[in-house]
Amino acid sequence: MAASAQVWQGGSVSSPVPAGELAIPRLHRAARFEDAIHKIVASRLQRTGWQPNIIAYAGYGAPGWARVLCRVLLSRPDVRQRATPETVRGWRSFATLPAKHVTVNIEAGGVRHEATADRSGFIDTVIEADFAPGWASVRLSVPDAEPVEALVRILDPDVRFGILSDIDDTVMVTALPRPLLAAWNTFVLDEHARAAVPGMAVLYERLATAHPGAPVFYLSTGAWNVAPTLTRFLSRHLYPAGPLLLTDWGPTADRWFRSGSEHKRATLARLAREFPDVKWLLIGDDGQHDPEIYREFAAANPDNVAGVAIRRLSPTQSVLAGSLPAPAGLPSAGPVGQKWLSAPDGAGLWKLLRDAGLV
Repeated sequence: MAASAQVWQGGSVSSPVPAGELAIPRLHRAARFEDAIHKIVASRLQRTGWQPNIIAYAGYGAPGWARVLCRVLLSRPDVRQRATPETVRGWRSFATLPAKHVTVNIEAGGVRHEATADRSGFIDTVIEADFAPGWASVRLSVPDAEPVEALVRILDPDVRFGILSDIDDTVMVTALPRPLLAAWNTFVLDEHARAAVPGMAVLYERLATAHPGAPVFYLSTGAWNVAPTLTRFLSRHLYPAGPLLLTDWGPTADRWFRSGSEHKRATLARLAREFPDVKWLLIGDDGQHDPEIYREFAAANPDNVAGVAIRRLSPTQSVLAGSLPAPAGLPSAGPVGQKWLSAPDGAGLWKLLRDAGLV
């Protein structure tokens, strides 16, 4: 049995639009240039035997539906037999070529859905199927490639508390957005050399234990290219498993680069619509725009925020991240009535959260 999937289109979930009823906007010149280069390279690689291969990402949903995330890339036919190098440099994650407009079959609960990859090879779609709360999986496949399983975190309808965390300088020391240091950390540094922020893994584990069934989502302005690396990092440092909500890399349809801040705002708004009964503990740091974004969301959606926990960077870390040290009064900088907490590490945040009655 086959069914069409709902497609996420820039801020809302919508049904497929019949051909001819939607005007196709003209792509930004940077995107057109990128597409032209990809077309030339893909043609040559396909003649040498390269084939589409699916990279699955963890999605989420509720009983009855799930958001499925994956990317289709061109790769060597023997890519699955190639040994993983002992040293994994960040640049390898970006040396990829998307398989554009490929149809992916999605099987869940005995029902088959179809979705088409976009110009960057991404699938971001909502399907209907019977799922039980907890971790489930869907089967993804394309012709001439081995099927893969994509995990989906299904929230129990009774869940009322969730954890949404930034990644850079919140769970992992990154020193973003200073360009040169960020480039070194992203493209050159071996992934095993990445350091975890002290005490944050223990904090998240304690929160998950205190709130059984609570989901943990990781929201970042990072590119989907580094999702496998981030997943391994979180597992290696014993962070609770959860979906990554990342962004595309490179030119978009209407600009040179995607807006990380808008990505976070749109994702928070979407989660509020999808899970209106869940109150989120928003965790971030003061090195980028997390306080501003969380403050806006808390003011607009007070019923969806349990509290805000900000990891306070040291003066040196703030300078490396390209910002000024946060003022001493930050803990009270949130909207009126919101629990707004700030500490330099996981141990300090745990104490404040416990005193605030959030655990």
